[in-house]
Amino acid sequence: MTIQKIRDRAVLNDKLPTLPWYVQQFIEYKLPDLSPSSLLEYVRDYEIFFGWLIVERLTEATALKDVTLLDLESLRMEHITSFRIYLTTYKETTNARVTVSRKLSSLRSLFHYLSQIAEDEEFYPLLKRNVMAKIEIKRVHKPKDTASKLKGKLLEEDEIDVFIGYVREGYAHDVADNKQAAYAHSLNAVRDAAIVSLILNSGLRVSEVVNLNMDDVDLNNKLVYVYRKGHNDETFKTPVYFRDSAKQDLVDYMELRATRYAAPKREKAFFLAIKNGETEGKRMTKRAIQQMIIKYAKRYGKPALTVHKLRHSFATDYYLQNDIYKTKEQLGHASTETTEIYAHLTDKTMSEAIERRQDES
Repeated sequence: MTIQKIRDRAVLNDKLPTLPWYVQQFIEYKLPDLSPSSLLEYVRDYEIFFGWLIVERLTEATALKDVTLLDLESLRMEHITSFRIYLTTYKETTNARVTVSRKLSSLRSLFHYLSQIAEDEEFYPLLKRNVMAKIEIKRVHKPKDTASKLKGKLLEEDEIDVFIGYVREGYAHDVADNKQAAYAHSLNAVRDAAIVSLILNSGLRVSEVVNLNMDDVDLNNKLVYVYRKGHNDETFKTPVYFRDSAKQDLVDYMELRATRYAAPKREKAFFLAIKNGETEGKRMTKRAIQQMIIKYAKRYGKPALTVHKLRHSFATDYYLQNDIYKTKEQLGHASTETTEIYAHLTDKTMSEAIERRQDES
């Protein structure tokens, strides 16, 4: 289990007792099929929904765990419509359409389980009436729409090596007048370049980079071993190839990892950082890598570039030399539907990619 999954499982265990018993039963039912991270998202969605029911007085409960099945059975379509509006307008957070769609999908999964799968002692469904069965959740983002939003925000083919070089050396010239920024860069330039190079030459997710351990990196075969999103076998790590271009950047980082980041022998993490006030390096966090990319992207002149867009940049470039199926496997997508984005980002069409696959088979 990855570091993040271990943390999410702990948070999940803390939150479950605050929710109704039937939600706990649903989460236990889904546990073999979904990761703790995915289940934690479900739980957070249910916290918002049950909290809303209490505020709107659609239940007599005053605590989340006391919302009853009868409360759910009594809901009408107008209530779900009001909840949808609440999600798009409440002050604490403004949810994007895709987020609203996901939250409603989480509810529909729970209601489906309660009305179609779970049974009481007399073998009747726990939920007699399922208002969420009437809710149509439209697909929010089509591949071509996502591609349209990404155009102009990614690194083009000839920019990939340029950006890696900028992280390693070019940034230093831009911050030469800022002693603090220049010093920080001198310490971390090799590490940062290695991270950027690895993503731009493999398409790894930031979570996969964060969770890399020393024994996950095989320089000779240009492979890293990662737990892929959606794969629930905690004993198997997927081998993912990286281009030869990244090899030297990784070698350079490995040569200074132990000394520059005072890596203790017990620390297995590949990418390390030393926090202020500490003397030993520890695993870099997801947020640290995200902030690091934003810092370089702004100075480079592409402020919209994020760590996830580095993955998109690799995928677009990779798709130009390969078909949709190879791209899907490299990125670890569950479906080619997600990979279609890169067909719309390039001059290649879906039909060309499919024809190539047919010719190879």
